[in-house]
Amino acid sequence: MTLIRSLTVLAKAGKRSITRRWIVAAATVVVVALGAGFVWWFTAGSGDAGPRAVTADEASRLAITRFRNYEARGRAVTISVPDPAGGLVVTASVDYRTKAGYGVVKGKARNDSGDGLIRWTAARVALHPMPATPGQAPARPPADDWFGRPLNPTGGVLDRALAIVLGLGGDRPDNAQLLPQNGAAWVGSDLINGHPVDVFTGPESRDRPGTAESVRYWLDANGVMYRVQATVAGETDPVVIDFDSHEFIAVPPTG
Repeated sequence: MTLIRSLTVLAKAGKRSITRRWIVAAATVVVVALGAGFVWWFTAGSGDAGPRAVTADEASRLAITRFRNYEARGRAVTISVPDPAGGLVVTASVDYRTKAGYGVVKGKARNDSGDGLIRWTAARVALHPMPATPGQAPARPPADDWFGRPLNPTGGVLDRALAIVLGLGGDRPDNAQLLPQNGAAWVGSDLINGHPVDVFTGPESRDRPGTAESVRYWLDANGVMYRVQATVAGETDPVVIDFDSHEFIAVPPTG
């Protein structure tokens, strides 16, 4: 092989080697840049950390959220009720104009003795036992075999949960200016059934100071509720209320 041909082969090999080194180096720069961009988005672009005081816009959303339920008239809800025996799940519809709920109650684990249809108002709760409880209540409830009693929010966690659900609707917005003063706070962001939401705590109850952190609301940008979580005295786990978890059916009038 001549000297010129040898140098030509070496030069071409050197170019290929240099080219490979440049490709590797460029790829490394891109990966580092993307990694730095991801870190920037995660730390700077994903929002501030809570809890913090609510802004004026957030206070307005909190103030209107119960009225949104009243505007909608009814919402489909799934209520997870804690209980030492395994807990209860109420799959129901709530009419926020008439303050009435109707649905199915099922026990989890060994707590299935009270399975059946359930209907309630702010004053009374009634159960229609069923050995094979459907996943959702029929549009027309049975006329007979209902066992009712007064609703007592202080007498048991189920009654407390049913009262909480009815209280999540109001015929007018709350006073947004008072919410920050009463402990309302932004906690963070979340995603509920595909809906981007903000999570808030409070405000505290007028007759129970220091209770702002006992209730959390998951609200979208328009103030629509998608989840509420409430701590109940005497229970380790909270009551959890999920909205629009199934098809809404009209709540029949109570007899």
